Amino acid sequence: MKGEAVVFGSKSPLKEVGEGVRRKILAYSDDLMLCELHFDRGAIGALHSHPHQQITYIISGEFEFEIEGVKTVVKAGDSLYKKPNVVHGALCLKAGSLLDIFTPMREDFV
Repeated sequence: MKGEAVVFGSKSPLKEVGEGVRRKILAYSDDLMLCELHFDRGAIGALHSHPHQQITYIISGEFEFEIEGVKTVVKAGDSLYKKPNVVHGALCLKAGSLLDIFTPMREDFV
């Protein structure tokens, strides 16, 4: 998948990464990575930080994100930016999915 010009989502495995959270790694290179995540209602993306820049786009559902101690509710069509090393996490209020874009790519995901 790394460096491939086309990555078919239907052929990319969905991996359980937490209780009620599943992740699919899509197109990526050394400098950029796209991931699709699916959350069950009530699932938690625990507070954490990493050295990557991250943009999240909400495809469906409703989420309460916490970024640097500030909580915000977002839904389909909304997006968030997380600076490197900022503490952030999420609670899924209504089952849904989102896209996460990282730069550079998350070596710990592959």
